[in-house]
Amino acid sequence: MIAVENLTKKYAGVTAVDNVSFTVKRGEIVGFLGPNGAGKSTTMRILSAFMPATSGKVTVAGYDVFTQSEDVRRRIGYMPESNPLYLDMRVSEYLNYRAALKGVAGAKRKARTDEVLERCGLKDVRRRIVGQLSKGYRQRVGLADALVHDPDLLILDEPTIGLDPNQIRQVRQLIRDLGKRHTILLSTHILPEVEMTCNRVLIINKGRIVASDTPENLTKTLEGGGTVRAEIRGDRAAVERELRSLPGVKNVTFEPGGDDFIRATVFAPPRNDVRVHIYEKAAANKWTLRELSRVRQTLEDVFVSITRVEPSAPKQEEEK
Repeated sequence: MIAVENLTKKYAGVTAVDNVSFTVKRGEIVGFLGPNGAGKSTTMRILSAFMPATSGKVTVAGYDVFTQSEDVRRRIGYMPESNPLYLDMRVSEYLNYRAALKGVAGAKRKARTDEVLERCGLKDVRRRIVGQLSKGYRQRVGLADALVHDPDLLILDEPTIGLDPNQIRQVRQLIRDLGKRHTILLSTHILPEVEMTCNRVLIINKGRIVASDTPENLTKTLEGGGTVRAEIRGDRAAVERELRSLPGVKNVTFEPGGDDFIRATVFAPPRNDVRVHIYEKAAANKWTLRELSRVRQTLEDVFVSITRVEPSAPKQEEEK
């Protein structure tokens, strides 16, 4: 559905996108992540034929974004972060107007409007003025607008921004349902949403793709994947000594507790499961073991690990 080859975008003295290549298959829901200024928005604007690139090649549904932009636009539904809407129009009136602008034939326009009202849960507010709707319903109107011409590809930029937890759940489920019929490229800073919604994740940093895999595989590859949490009652000095001596353990930290249990976090490589060793030590020393669990790494942990910017050391003043 999307094929990006050696895409580069340069502004005056700045390379926003640096030789980027990736693909998105038909039917995938792909999370497109990156810190502010990483080149994410620039890439999405190029994909949607909104701005030209400096070099490289991009095709959407087999059409070249740079030489066949009209064909590309017909096959893309784009929902920008700002989600601009005509606030003084009624919902159905607005969607019918947008369908006309996107070239939906008059005979099909009402049917398409009715369908997106149904799919986006807007039937009950179809007669309401857009400006009188809640933030959650306005996001739904934005999604319906992106869908009204039945595009092959949906590009959604921060679709859940500003929503409350209940509204986020509703939009998340709606995106999952849309993924059954459309390819979706989803950009968001709410990383748990990506874990629960997307089949695959692309992470861009400093203009380059730095990770591309499923959320599950990315979290498995993080170095902290072997981290274990334990709560043990026993002689503190002995517990600390034995835990630090376990094979493969890189570090052990301890937290203060309100009872006589020692709360320890044991850091080991992903493929080194130290839980068996901790259990054996507890049994041999007759310690009471209240908790022994592996700490699950999240996509947020991966994102921070990949895109973290280390603070630069302060420059030493030159001696006069």
